[in-house]
Amino acid sequence: MSFIREEHVFKNFVWIDMRNPDKSQINELASQYGLNILQIKDSIEIGHLPKIEAYPDYTFLILRAFTGNLSERNTNLNKLTNKVAFFVSSKRIITIRRADFSFFKNIPEEIQQVDSLLIHLISNMLRTFDDPIELLAKKVEVIEKTIFIRSKSKISMEDIYYHKAHIRLAKKNIHYAQQVINQMAVETKFKPGLEDLKDHLLRLTHACDNVMDDTNNLTTTFLSLNAQKNNEIMKLLTVFSVFFLPLTFIVGVYGMNFEYMPEIKMQYAYFVILGVMAAIVLWIYLWFKHKNIL
Repeated sequence: MSFIREEHVFKNFVWIDMRNPDKSQINELASQYGLNILQIKDSIEIGHLPKIEAYPDYTFLILRAFTGNLSERNTNLNKLTNKVAFFVSSKRIITIRRADFSFFKNIPEEIQQVDSLLIHLISNMLRTFDDPIELLAKKVEVIEKTIFIRSKSKISMEDIYYHKAHIRLAKKNIHYAQQVINQMAVETKFKPGLEDLKDHLLRLTHACDNVMDDTNNLTTTFLSLNAQKNNEIMKLLTVFSVFFLPLTFIVGVYGMNFEYMPEIKMQYAYFVILGVMAAIVLWIYLWFKHKNIL
């Protein structure tokens, strides 16, 4: 992707938005605006988790938005989310990103303060988690229905693993974002907007907790049902073996081909042995019924 730098001049501040900068462009930015070189490195580190650092002249923060596809079996942080780095001062806001977020365009006209723009962008970043978490919650219902109704659809432990990994990753990002938002400071008139962000994060946290709890319960249920199914199979095999074991023994005895076996020369020995075998099978069946095994 090519480097893009856009500068938006508002009434009371300037917004510099940089997309896909390389190291030299980042260093130039740091030199021009007196930014900490370590924070500059953090701003271009792909997998950096949300954080906030306050300095006398500006505040540096990193947040991540959900940009991945849940249908793909991927648990990589960088595949499912993308980060935005913010350098915020009273008259300037600098954003550094790689992804092309739609909400970075068509900024509402009423936004004329740095804090207002910051809250607007963060609010939209948090909204990117709404649909994925809702989708994960619905998927729990689908998995639960499949497990209990035993439809033709197949659910594997791998499906549950990826589902669990996705919600765990979302919860991790929201947890770190919550720590960042709780440490943010804005002008008094923008505090209601900041409180809205905190409320949004609280709702996302509760939603993630609910999905995680449901997923853990599903995992336990899935393993229990699989164990029960295996027990039923073993029970069936055991029942069959009990029926055939004495019959196999009888067949084995009369298949030894000794020269002196009186029963072999009896006229009705074949039918007698069949009768004995049938009687054994009947007795075993009645015994199983009496013991409520069948």
